[in-house]
Amino acid sequence: MELLQGGYYVLGLFAPGRCSNWQNRNCTGGNSATEPYLVTHHQLPAHAAAAKLYKEKYQVLFMDPLVYGNYPHSMQSLVGNRLPKFTKKQSNRLKGSFDFIGLNYYTANYAANAPDGHHNTSFLTDSHTHISRINELNDPKLSLEKALVDNQRIDNHNHHLYYLHTAIKDGVNVKGYFAWSLLDNFEWSDAYTVRFGIYYVDYKNRLKRYPKLSALWFKNFLRAKEVSVLKHKFSMDHTKLSSA
Repeated sequence: MELLQGGYYVLGLFAPGRCSNWQNRNCTGGNSATEPYLVTHHQLPAHAAAAKLYKEKYQVLFMDPLVYGNYPHSMQSLVGNRLPKFTKKQSNRLKGSFDFIGLNYYTANYAANAPDGHHNTSFLTDSHTHISRINELNDPKLSLEKALVDNQRIDNHNHHLYYLHTAIKDGVNVKGYFAWSLLDNFEWSDAYTVRFGIYYVDYKNRLKRYPKLSALWFKNFLRAKEVSVLKHKFSMDHTKLSSA
């Protein structure tokens, strides 16, 4: 839902490409201050209706409405009359209309002082501060052998699983962990220019698959009888790729 709000109705990056004129983003119309709330307001009752229908016929900013049937008080206070209201029927349907909570995220954002020379900064330009790598993963000169060595991805999953295991030990009811993704894929507006998979896909050679080092790491992790994730930085010897 957040992607739909921000990318479609705040920044106008994707169809229908709506945003406020003051953003100068060549939008086809819209209001970045009100439409994101309208989108969410209609999505939530639609979700509740779909969940109700699914449970009855086939299975016998969003958590507050889904748990309590209304937006949090802080949101109501800050947004004011720009925030639509649920009817009593919509509110009742919203309560408890979910089976589990899934967290889907792509990266981390860190705040830092912008260097001198940056003018007219805004939330749209903040991400450009201190760029350290550009187009690193789409290097046409990168050999296949080097492309399969992804220790940074291994370290990322290792840390995630470490803290996930810590949360489980603390009593959090965790039911699953999904790595994005199994294969390099067609990634939205980035198409084939980014590679998230633990398996490399050769787009120029009939989509042949090659396991990356992270695939071997996951295989070893899943086969282990005990949890072996570590808090410190983790890497693997790339010579082990032949056994993946």
